[in-house]
Amino acid sequence: MEIWFNPAQSLESILKKVAGTLEGFSEEFSPDVRASDPRFGDFQANGVLAEAKRMKKNPRELAQSFVAELEKSGELDSDLVSMSIAGPGFINFKFSPKFFGLWVAQYRDAENLKKSSGTLYAGKKVVIDYPSPNTAKQMHVGHLRILVIGEAIARLLQFCGADLVRDNHIGDWGTNFGILIFEIKRTGYVFPEDDSVALAELEELYKAGTAYVKDEEAHPGAFDEARLELVKLQQGDPENLEIWKRIVKVSNAACEKIYDLFGVHPDVTLGESFYRDKVDRIYKELCECQIAEEDEGALIVWNDSDPRYARTNENAAPFIVRKKDGGSNYASTDLATLLYRVEHFKADEVVYVTDDRQQDHFRMLFLTAKRWFDQKQYPFPSLRHVMFGKILGENGKPIKTKEGGSIKLKSLVDEATERAFAIVSEKNPDLPEEERKQIAGTIGIAAIRYADLLQNRTINYMFSWDRLLAFEGNTAPYLLYAAARILSIFRKAGTSFEAIAENNDVLLPTTDGEIALVRKLMGFSTAVQTACSELKPHYICTYLFELAGTFSSFYAADKVMDDDVNTRNLRLRLCANTYMILKTGLHLLGIETLNRM
Repeated sequence: MEIWFNPAQSLESILKKVAGTLEGFSEEFSPDVRASDPRFGDFQANGVLAEAKRMKKNPRELAQSFVAELEKSGELDSDLVSMSIAGPGFINFKFSPKFFGLWVAQYRDAENLKKSSGTLYAGKKVVIDYPSPNTAKQMHVGHLRILVIGEAIARLLQFCGADLVRDNHIGDWGTNFGILIFEIKRTGYVFPEDDSVALAELEELYKAGTAYVKDEEAHPGAFDEARLELVKLQQGDPENLEIWKRIVKVSNAACEKIYDLFGVHPDVTLGESFYRDKVDRIYKELCECQIAEEDEGALIVWNDSDPRYARTNENAAPFIVRKKDGGSNYASTDLATLLYRVEHFKADEVVYVTDDRQQDHFRMLFLTAKRWFDQKQYPFPSLRHVMFGKILGENGKPIKTKEGGSIKLKSLVDEATERAFAIVSEKNPDLPEEERKQIAGTIGIAAIRYADLLQNRTINYMFSWDRLLAFEGNTAPYLLYAAARILSIFRKAGTSFEAIAENNDVLLPTTDGEIALVRKLMGFSTAVQTACSELKPHYICTYLFELAGTFSSFYAADKVMDDDVNTRNLRLRLCANTYMILKTGLHLLGIETLNRM
């Protein structure tokens, strides 16, 4: 029998196959396989009870006939898996030490784990839209979630077999450029050589320009002048185009520094400006399909199939795909972007990562796109909106500076690193300062991103320095320490993780601690596939924390450096497998392990 990477999933498939040979079982039969109480087995199938109720048969008798057919099928090797029936018809599956030993020997490296996980998205081309910041603004704490959630989901998708394109869809073409160009000209602003300084100054210029044009009493006609600057830009005015290019260059350079800090590397950066010559096709086709209609100069779409966006709903607003002044907007560029992703990238799925304030926009976008693509007979991809909640301060309100402004992301990282350095220096004062700084840099960013990913992304969460930098509890420092501690075991044993991972000897776990650890290691596949199916990285966080706890119990109960060679080799192998899965899981979250802390 093949040693299954995901035993629950493999048992489900086998039980469905056997059910198909039995009279009376429905095609929709669900085996309902789940982990069981270790006293009774490793997995339990509960689906026969529901089937017996439907068939009006005794569930225990039906389970007995099912097990008999399963034994006759030869799908399960009795040397590796035994079966028993409990209660009214539960089927228990218990794995032998040989099965556990074979599993540990086979799934001992990250590549094997990845290959075995690659069935969920195998053969699928996926485009993921993130981090997508707006140009001419510094990245602040509000961008944290899109960076870390987007990167974790991208890594999960690739790990599960997706052919992935990271598309950084930046906001570089819109009304704000009219105001900014107007203010640059009005003040005679000259760009400094330092791009990071320039970006902060551009942000202030935009604030000042907005206040200036809105004060119609003091500055009559200023708003119209700003709109004219935007029109000139959109019509290709050379002076405005040069200013715009410089603004985009400054913004992109500053963003790249933040991306590097968080290990985010887009495959393509195609901003709204890239689609400015592609939106006319959208207007034309939506009108041809009688999906869009004129309304006081604007082009709008009502999606009557959804009561929330139907024209009969007096509280609903239409999906505006072209503004009254003829200009494009988010709706028109997003539709053009989707078509480009299908035609150019051949996307089977498109994943959008944004905050939850944009859920109505994406619902209307998906409804409109489906109607349009269906009529034009374009291949329609799966569309998924990965939305997330807000980061709150300890006062329960959106996190801000003491002055009430947005906390810049670079400032947040700097503070995390400083706080981590103080903790590392207190715990390990004998380490060289440079090493303490390197460790603190890794811990600081890891702590920020893990605290964010630990939450179910759809809810708000409270930001707490003390909690996220703690070395106890479900935190990045705790997991990084757990991984580093395993490496110290190898050093004391005079070996290395690599040397142990190369050995493919089958060693049989027998103690409660050893078997409990293998069972938890086997749960990695379920955690990955659940996280990838739901696009929710917090399942990985929960699993890794539980794995670290199970390892601690094993380490306390079973002496690794046992006098018996086989026992010592087995336990070192279990240490190596644990480290490999901790390292792999943390990497999926965007966190790299440390050799020591």
